[in-house]
Amino acid sequence: MVLVTGGTGLVGAHLLLHLIENEENVRAIYRNAANIKKTKDLFLLYKKESLFEKINWVQADIIDIPSLEIAFENIDYVYHCAALISFDPNDEAIIRKINIEGTANIVNFCIDKSIKKLCFVSSIAALGDLKEHEKSITEETEWNPEKAHSDYAISKYGAEMEIWRGKQEGINAVIVNPGVIIGPGFMEQGSGRLIKKIQNGMPFYTKGNTGFIAVTDVVKIMVDLVKRDAKNERFVLIAENISFRDFFNTIAAASKIKAPLIYLSPFIMEILWRIDWVFSTIFRTKRNIDSLTARASFCDTIYSNEKIKNTLGFEFKSINQYVNEIID
Repeated sequence: MVLVTGGTGLVGAHLLLHLIENEENVRAIYRNAANIKKTKDLFLLYKKESLFEKINWVQADIIDIPSLEIAFENIDYVYHCAALISFDPNDEAIIRKINIEGTANIVNFCIDKSIKKLCFVSSIAALGDLKEHEKSITEETEWNPEKAHSDYAISKYGAEMEIWRGKQEGINAVIVNPGVIIGPGFMEQGSGRLIKKIQNGMPFYTKGNTGFIAVTDVVKIMVDLVKRDAKNERFVLIAENISFRDFFNTIAAASKIKAPLIYLSPFIMEILWRIDWVFSTIFRTKRNIDSLTARASFCDTIYSNEKIKNTLGFEFKSINQYVNEIID
């Protein structure tokens, strides 16, 4: 039997659908019964509602050890997709608890239950930092602890350290480091939230770029890596390196609306994150942007996907084409 954590999120829900379509016996954990509806809605979106009933749901939390004991009964393979994604500095403690301590718990159970293989969904945020002579980030790029990183990036890097600890204690594991994951459903979070902002008329853009990938490509690669001999390795998963402006323009064109026209310079962004900090402090609201996120919107980092292409011979979906599919 296969266990999926984070089955009520974008990647986890698509992974459940993909596994069940391929006749896998699947168990998924959930914290709140209301969240299961998100996954059910996704199955309905794909007109696969009959497959939803094949999921064995177990209420558990990755930071609650007794509940995981039940979830891990008779499990052979684990896909660990659960994580907290937040770039609000006020969430530092809870991000580290869920993403690092929660992953440590999953690793410990994999060791105890002699799981055959663990696949962990990390992030390009946990990859290393370019040196002066380097042009693109790969799986081998070294993490520089002296450089500034977001709390989310640090938590994902810490989670990867737990995976490597598990390797030392005998489990087989693979790590995938996706870029910005786009996909249908879940429009209130992640890239879905960004798409909605553009469709609602957000007029601003910056000139940075990053790596993007379709969620369907992510889950196909994860399953393929688990079934193959690949173990104790990490793989950067990006289809294309695209500028934020081009990505916004693609969304706007697919939605038949005006593209964002107002350029936010680094100077203006420095002012905006400070204003956001003042408002969040006074009104005790969630931060929308912090200094690291503001500066990241101007980074022109290039991510290499050569390793996964050479390992699997994988052909990625065009981001332009996939955005049009989602919006259609």
